[in-house]
Amino acid sequence: MSDEKEIKLPIDTSLGKIPQKTKGSIIPVECKTMEEIRRHQLERLAAGFRMFSHFGYDEGIAGHITLRDPEYPHYFWVNPFGMHFGQICISDLILVDREGNIVQGEDKMLNTAAFAIHSRLHEARSDVNAAAHSHSMYGKSFSTLGRLLEPITQDSCAFYDDHVLFDDYTGVVLETDEGDRIAEALGDKRAAILKNHGLLTTGESVDAALWAFLSMDRCCQSQLLAEAAGQMERISDDVAKLTKTQVGTEMAMWASFQPLYDLMLEKDDSFLS
Repeated sequence: MSDEKEIKLPIDTSLGKIPQKTKGSIIPVECKTMEEIRRHQLERLAAGFRMFSHFGYDEGIAGHITLRDPEYPHYFWVNPFGMHFGQICISDLILVDREGNIVQGEDKMLNTAAFAIHSRLHEARSDVNAAAHSHSMYGKSFSTLGRLLEPITQDSCAFYDDHVLFDDYTGVVLETDEGDRIAEALGDKRAAILKNHGLLTTGESVDAALWAFLSMDRCCQSQLLAEAAGQMERISDDVAKLTKTQVGTEMAMWASFQPLYDLMLEKDDSFLS
């Protein structure tokens, strides 16, 4: 497209390194250059794959997290197909264009489902800079019920009136038209329960998208346990709506991810390479 900035390849993702944030800090790090912005975001993306591995969200070759490039918005970074989340480093990430071409990291493979779903989300929503999907145990189990999460805990209120049910499973997503239907179903919401499939979360930041996935999976677990135990006590709509403004904002979800980043950094900082 004529209005797109011409991409200059290769992008050196080692540029823009700045000191890591202080452990326990939830103050946003100041980035002064595009290289610093990109490097900072890629560090969070790579940490996200380690986080998914840490919590057991890896399922063979399934699952993907994407990040829109901050300089070239019609390109996004994604994990290479076939690499375990627990081994992914910044240097392993691949850059993909809107047509599904790998423009950086050509020696690796692209997950077809990752492109079919995420490319359409990034195209449909300019505010979606990151998206996360995997076949987590509680998320995929809850998805078989074909229902939304109920506001039964403070944490589940974060998703009150901010997630949808995509009730149209047709097998592994291989075509962008299904990605279009998922994007249409998502609308302006943060997350989707893909029936018989799993969870999908988005964010303006990769930090928020990652925390949303972890929290949503735990909310699925909580509701499954509560329903198995007996009669749930639902939080009123008014209180759920208020609580969402306290725990379900972009900033709240961004902040909730920061301790997890600290944990991944202390556990094994090899993802920075």
